[in-house]
Amino acid sequence: MSDHDFMPIDGWDHLEIWVGNAKQAAYFYEHAFGFTRTAYAGPETGVRDRASYVLEQGDIRLVLASGLRGDSEICRWAATKGDSVRDVALTVPDATNAYRQAVQRGARGLVEPHWAEDDQGRIELATIGTYGDNVHTFVNRSEYAGLYLPGFVSVSPNGSAAAGAGVGLISIDHVVGNVELGRMDEWVGFYERVLGFTQLTHFSDEDISTEYSALMSKVMTDGEGKIKFPINEPAEGKKKSQIEEYLEFHGGPGVQHVAMQSNDIVKTVAALREHGVLFITTPDTYYDDVEERVGEIDQDWADLRSMGILADRDEEGYLLQLFTKIVQDRPTLFFEVIERHGSRGFGIGNFKALFEAIEREQALRGNL
Repeated sequence: MSDHDFMPIDGWDHLEIWVGNAKQAAYFYEHAFGFTRTAYAGPETGVRDRASYVLEQGDIRLVLASGLRGDSEICRWAATKGDSVRDVALTVPDATNAYRQAVQRGARGLVEPHWAEDDQGRIELATIGTYGDNVHTFVNRSEYAGLYLPGFVSVSPNGSAAAGAGVGLISIDHVVGNVELGRMDEWVGFYERVLGFTQLTHFSDEDISTEYSALMSKVMTDGEGKIKFPINEPAEGKKKSQIEEYLEFHGGPGVQHVAMQSNDIVKTVAALREHGVLFITTPDTYYDDVEERVGEIDQDWADLRSMGILADRDEEGYLLQLFTKIVQDRPTLFFEVIERHGSRGFGIGNFKALFEAIEREQALRGNL
């Protein structure tokens, strides 16, 4: 066994988002993003401290949870951080081994390995801490046939035909974390040491900068490239960067955005726009030279332009991408839609355009 395969990971299991009102948040993700409500746990199912709604689309599973009493951990989280990702859960073949390996290598153990059971079988769970107050739960589903977890009941999709119709989102591509100035390398070291990840690429403040602000980023990945965690930190600039704004309004480090893959980004973005999802604005001037820079692609450039979609190419292929605006009032969590054609990159050719678009939104909020 090499140094980097002590922590086998099968893939993304779920993202648990702690929110102020899970019932309303679930409705939003169903009707705006096309997720299907599949399971629920709350007072009606014997859970006394929270209500949780499981939403699915393709291989993506979101769990929206809110606390039921003001002194609950989830309510305190929502008061301090707003609606944001708490748990980036990973599917593993052995949660006990994953937990022990991680803790031996310096991770904070939060929930020791245990089995949860119901008539659908049993599931093995364990949780460690990562940056800020975020966690990774290791989930072993090999002996479980149920929808999500024991204690959850199956539910029907909620509302109109638009709810759960799907918009072509198929899987999580990457999950981006924001950390404080000077701590990016600390968390890069954490993922190397604790999970056996390697650095896929890095971007300097020269790569990601505008006239006013900058950031730095390093991308960590597991051995098979299934899991990708870019980690951002602010860089020195004339004004407050988007990362500093996030840290201020989130009350510290956390998940900045979640990138979700589509096989047809034009249709996906069109459907999301029709459902009311707002995207950052791509200036028309972006398209003056992008065709020459990126070269031949399968899509129609007019379609990309009409939807504001960005394109980039590297030595392995090309990608198409677009960021949503923030999805709650606090300037914290947003989403990315990405379609890959060979490229394993992150759109370095688009960084300036994306960064400037985010900065324009930041200026409108008075936080630049």
